[in-house]
Amino acid sequence: MSPPSVSRFLECALYVADLDCAQAFYERVFGFAVMFRDPRMAALDVPGRQALLLFRIGASDLPSETPFGIVPGHGARGVQHLCFAIPPEDIPDWEAHLADLAIPIESRVHWAGGGTSLYFRDPDGHSLEVATPGLWRNDPLEV
Repeated sequence: MSPPSVSRFLECALYVADLDCAQAFYERVFGFAVMFRDPRMAALDVPGRQALLLFRIGASDLPSETPFGIVPGHGARGVQHLCFAIPPEDIPDWEAHLADLAIPIESRVHWAGGGTSLYFRDPDGHSLEVATPGLWRNDPLEV
């Protein structure tokens, strides 16, 4: 029997030391708007009907009771990674944008499939990547 289908990621999470600092970084660097905020977390609107959840480290380790039900506990420690898809023509704009914000590009990778990735860090040291099509076979450079 095949598993039921899924259509996309709806949300992903990073765990951060300073929620205010992390929220400001993702608003400034990516332009993500805040959809929800409380002392435990911030939910940011990522284009394509997706959400980036920023959780204060340790604040979600235990289950969270909401008016709608209980959210099981979760959490992570250490450096995490996220990659955001960008169009190929936006690489120079991203290089300039990061330079304007004094965010160093840690690495540039030109993949065998034709994609290009730029890697940089957020205030918690998480590895962030913006990548053009051609990185993975399910996102080819040419369709």
